[in-house]
Amino acid sequence: MYVCVCKAVTDRQVTQAISQGVCNRRQLMQCTGAGGVCGKCTASIKALLDENTQNRPMQAHAA
Repeated sequence: MYVCVCKAVTDRQVTQAISQGVCNRRQLMQCTGAGGVCGKCTASIKALLDENTQNRPMQAHAA
């Protein structure tokens, strides 16, 4: 299903980017283009991010 009609980005493309390490909307916009034109897809993108990152183990930050 299309998440971002303006840039023709699908939910599969967003999910794939998240599985490859993208962890926020800014990074998703940079790598897929989604969310950069009209902004109507930002809620859907946030939902996909939340859904696909909630089970990801937390990465330790170097001090």
